[in-house]
Amino acid sequence: MTAGRRPLAAWGAILVAGLLAIPIAVIAAHVLLPGEGAWQHVAQTLLGTYVGNTLLLALGTGTGVFLLGLGSAWLVASYRFPLHKTWEWALVLPLAFPGYVIAYAYTDFLQVSGPVQTWIREATGLAARDYWFPPIRSLGGAVVLLSLVLYPYVYLLARATLIRQSAGMLDAARSLGCTRAQAFRRVALPMARPALASGVALALMETLADFGTVSYFGVPVLTTGIYRAWFSLGDPVAAAKLSAALLAGVLLLLLLELRSRGKMRFTDDSGAEAEPVELTGWRGLLASAACAVPVILGFLLPAGILLQRSLTSGTGLGPRYLELLTNTLGLAFFASALVVGAALIVAYGRRLDPAWAVRAAHRTAGLGYAVPGSVVAVGVLIPLAFVDHSVLMWLQEQLGQTPALVLTGSVAGLLYAYLVRFLSVALQTLDAGLARITPSMDAAARSLGATPGGVLKRVHAPILRPAIFTAALIVFVEIMKELPATVILRPFNFETLAVYTYHLAADERLTEAATPALTIVLAGLIPVVILSRQITRRTPSRRSLSRTVAVPA
Repeated sequence: MTAGRRPLAAWGAILVAGLLAIPIAVIAAHVLLPGEGAWQHVAQTLLGTYVGNTLLLALGTGTGVFLLGLGSAWLVASYRFPLHKTWEWALVLPLAFPGYVIAYAYTDFLQVSGPVQTWIREATGLAARDYWFPPIRSLGGAVVLLSLVLYPYVYLLARATLIRQSAGMLDAARSLGCTRAQAFRRVALPMARPALASGVALALMETLADFGTVSYFGVPVLTTGIYRAWFSLGDPVAAAKLSAALLAGVLLLLLLELRSRGKMRFTDDSGAEAEPVELTGWRGLLASAACAVPVILGFLLPAGILLQRSLTSGTGLGPRYLELLTNTLGLAFFASALVVGAALIVAYGRRLDPAWAVRAAHRTAGLGYAVPGSVVAVGVLIPLAFVDHSVLMWLQEQLGQTPALVLTGSVAGLLYAYLVRFLSVALQTLDAGLARITPSMDAAARSLGATPGGVLKRVHAPILRPAIFTAALIVFVEIMKELPATVILRPFNFETLAVYTYHLAADERLTEAATPALTIVLAGLIPVVILSRQITRRTPSRRSLSRTVAVPA
């Protein structure tokens, strides 16, 4: 299709992708600018610490999510034991907890004045200085807590892959003298490598994007360095350079995963699924207990802590809470509508016109979720501040007036950041929905005189309604939980539940932070419950055994 005949939706997709690329382009351009003052100080004294701690955080969390996710997936996919069906869906529940919320809960529980150490002192008669207790507010504490809330990424993908693996390959390994454990290690585990790598990569992207946990624990990493460079040092160039370093780490992570996969294909078309092994007696109880540990530590215990604190805080659901809830829900509603609308334009534009320019726009729009919120915030703030100051200077010269800033620190800037950050989440859902609509339906509608817009409205929209609802729900919840971009870009005196919880925790008012934190968890629980119900309802089809579970690079 030529450029002159390109559909309006295709041009819309290119325009949306161009808007989304601006923050990343701004960050990349600032790498070339000479650093002065604050940047030289950061580069000489703090950059090594930021990079080193970020690498240690990623390495520790990656190891944690791999072990927890693979171990739980292997148990529920390969064995049957007491409460198997319960743990199958309950293992997803920790995904409802943002990292910073579980950090607040465990800090309140494990600090010197918390119930655990208080009980230790009462039981032993020791003073606080007479014994050693592992510090929760540390790099190790951040690794443990992020592993507890992010392992479901690995669990979901590994479980789906392990269930599809056939009995034929495992039986062949057993016939060659392998034990069940050796067959798993030599056959099942390599076959699941793409799913495991994808799950770990998703968890690591969330780890690198985390701000609330590491900030509250006082761990100097790149995300906290970006915040300090902007607000404490007042140097946008230093913030942009640190953002570029963090963005380079995320892109390197994606490239390493793709390169390690190479041209390998991982398929399994050798027969029926392997039958799970029944575990009885102490073995069944041990397997059930192993599955219970991450659920208890990653969801039940911190949720119980927040609930207990919320009930005893005495703050209640007063006017302040209702104001925060209104701000959060209103912002999430309008932002999710904006994000889903833009994603629909991009997805439908590529369907109408698969030319290289539209495909490139689609890929550009799909990269946003890999970009940490703090990086997006800096990439948005710099151009918005430039536009605002340029307009102010012009108005001063022409009219002699000095109006207030319009874009910087406004809801418009915040919505723009959400669009950049979360459009890819909605885009993946809508792409999957459009893929199920055969092109013949489009052709039939066009042959009856329908325009492309008419086809979207009268044919696609009714079929896509579940996908649109799902995309809007996921984006809605993600925006409710989003912290770094909201903290940096929010208007003055405008707070959401996430920002309010963060400030209360920073002031060590953890009891008061319990109610808004619990609200965030309950909102995140909605898509997790939907996902859990799908897990329990869905039985792997034997006709899907030839399905490729890893796309070649």
